[in-house]
Amino acid sequence: MASTSAEGVSQVPGSREEILRKLRERIVAFAASRIQRDAAEDLAQDVLMLLDQKYGHLDRLEDLLPLSLKIVRYLMLGYRRKARRRGEFTKVSIDKLQMTDGRTDALTAILQQEAREHVAEAVAMLGERCRKLLALKLEGKSFAEIQNVLGASSINTIYTWDFRCRQQLVENMRSLEKK
Repeated sequence: MASTSAEGVSQVPGSREEILRKLRERIVAFAASRIQRDAAEDLAQDVLMLLDQKYGHLDRLEDLLPLSLKIVRYLMLGYRRKARRRGEFTKVSIDKLQMTDGRTDALTAILQQEAREHVAEAVAMLGERCRKLLALKLEGKSFAEIQNVLGASSINTIYTWDFRCRQQLVENMRSLEKK
């Protein structure tokens, strides 16, 4: 038995109209979970028009559902690009922005100073070669450049020294934390 929709169109269960009606609900739900509801409804309408114009030969839900979701993804990308170009995502009231003064609070400043002192003390406990290697790395030198400066025979030697120095630094920091 056929039912009649609000528009007065006869909807036979399994007919293309019934499938498109159910498909529209799914498309709107999918798009509304990612963008505004009114835009989702507009996109769903665009998808249904495209399905009707270009894919009128498809009449099974198994064919139409994946195709419609792929189309709505492309349309949502276009919607987001257009909104970004128009600056819709950047409109924020200045009154709502919380501006910081750029200074760190006293507690953060103290913690940062203690951390710097802790690292400096752990670096001071390293051997001469490790301190030199660390200084060269902080200057932005590559491992090949460090090899030349330190006179190592192989770059693999520098990799090994670096690994051992970092391990020693971590151990030094742990030992300082226990104090």
